[in-house]
Amino acid sequence: MAAKSANLYARIEPEVKEQAEGILSTLGISASNAINMFYKQIILQRGLPFEVKIPPAAPIDISALSEEQLNAELEKGYADMMAGRTKPASKAFADIRRDYQD
Repeated sequence: MAAKSANLYARIEPEVKEQAEGILSTLGISASNAINMFYKQIILQRGLPFEVKIPPAAPIDISALSEEQLNAELEKGYADMMAGRTKPASKAFADIRRDYQD
């Protein structure tokens, strides 16, 4: 294992740092280890290890779509399902209950 001797300095919004470090602490991971894991994933993925895009401003209103646009959206969903990028509704609802249970 290579010695860890390089330093990285980054300016981060205090609230973002606090929230992220709280989550990392719960996971038992130091900020340095998390950054090291992030950099290793950049190397493995040959880019950012997540999709970077601007999310839609609001959910799609299907009543405002043309038939062609609706079919395109349905085809995207079908492609996601066939590629394994979806999960059964029962699993989605179980996750929601687990994450938001009082």
